[in-house]
Parts: sequence; C-alpha cells; structure tokens
Amino acid sequence: MAHNDDQTTHFGFETVRETDKAGRVQGVFSSVASKYDIMNDVMSGGVHRIWKDAMMDWLAPRPGQRLLDVAGGTGDISFRFLKRAGSGHSTVLDITESMLIEGRKRAEADQMADSLDWVVGDAMALPFEDNTFDVYTISFGIRNVTRPQEALNEAFRVLRPGGRLMVLEFSQIPNDMMQKAYDLYSFNVIPRMGQMIAGDRDSYQYLVESIRNFPDQETFLGMVRSAGFENAKYRNMTMGIAALHSGWKL
Repeated sequence: MAHNDDQTTHFGFETVRETDKAGRVQGVFSSVASKYDIMNDVMSGGVHRIWKDAMMDWLAPRPGQRLLDVAGGTGDISFRFLKRAGSGHSTVLDITESMLIEGRKRAEADQMADSLDWVVGDAMALPFEDNTFDVYTISFGIRNVTRPQEALNEAFRVLRPGGRLMVLEFSQIPNDMMQKAYDLYSFNVIPRMGQMIAGDRDSYQYLVESIRNFPDQETFLGMVRSAGFENAKYRNMTMGIAALHSGWKL
C-alpha cells in the first residue's frame, strides 16, 4: 500500500509525518535500551512479569512450535515461550538493534542460543515468507508501530493456517475515576523515574503519551478481526491497565 510523505501520525501527543515516526521510535529505544528491563520492573512494580506469565498461560506453548516475537526487544517473551514449550524456536525481531544487543547479553540468551534468532526488521514489512510461524507475539510494541493495522496484516500473512496471534499492550481502564488516578501516576511519576534511572525523561514522556493514544480494547479487537483473525477475543490485565488480545488464522 502506497503512503505519501505528507501523511501524519502520532508520536506521543505530537503530530509527525508517518515517514519520520520509525526513526523517532528507534531513537527512544536506542536511548533506553541499557536500562529497559530495570525500568520495566520499576514502572510496573514487577507486575509486567505477571502479565507476561498470563500471556504464556493463555498461549500454552507446545513442543516444536516456531515463534515470531515482534518488537521482541531484550527477549522476555521468547525466553518464557521456549521454557514453557520445552523445545522449539523463536525469532526475536525488533527495529532497534541496540535492544537486540542487550537481549543477547542475558544469561537465558546464551543458554538458548541454538533455539533463538535475533533479527533487525520492521513489523510492517516482515522479512519472512508466508505461512512460516506457528505463533506471533508482540508485547508492548504495537503502539509504537506507525500503522498498527499493517503490522496485524503482516502477522496474519506470516502465520501458518492454525497459527495464533497474541498481543499484550497497555490499554484503557474502563472506569473514569481509576483512569484519572492512573494518568496522574503515569504522567507525573514515570518520566521522573526515567530521568533518575535511565537519565532520559523525554523518552519515558513519549512512552506514557503513546499509551494514552492507543485504541481501547474493543477498537483494537476490531483491528485484529479486520486483519483476518478469527475467534478473536481479549482479556483485561489489572483492571485494564493492559490487555491481552488473541486471534487465530483459521
């Protein structure tokens, strides 16, 4: 699909040209890569680990499956998947090479080296053949993609018939008072944490803003269905702070 250079999108609360967003996102994650895992623990109080484990519970990896872990960063989802599956293979794909470099430094990466590939690539133009993978995951990454619908379309293309999509992403709390309380925390505390721990306030300001711009659960469910996925549904995590969407290529 052709896109002209004048089309715009969101970068946090800022409006930018679509052609500029990927580079801006790369800049954010290049900046925070070395502190990314620590900041995830600090920002969520470790709750992101519970969400990722819940993702694996619902996914129920099976021996021998091939996973494509898009926006896979430092490998959190791939490591969990391979441990649960017992055997199989994961390809970790990310647009930001420095995130993959940090992932390769982790002890799990060394232990699972024969079952892992690390690939620099774009979620909207995956460098893989049709019908290649059994499972596609993207965890806290799709809101950073310039055109999320195209990423979902690509997910459908590279999955084999019978393949499973799972998307874990921050979402919207379906209670106005609780959403306001969460926003107060997000906008006032998280950028300050980013400054203190990662020396980078602006990147974490963007990450908070990108969460508020992301579609709500029902809207995103419609996007999953539009990509061709069936039996699509979602589960809220921690009252809707995050949501887990699932769909099947049937």
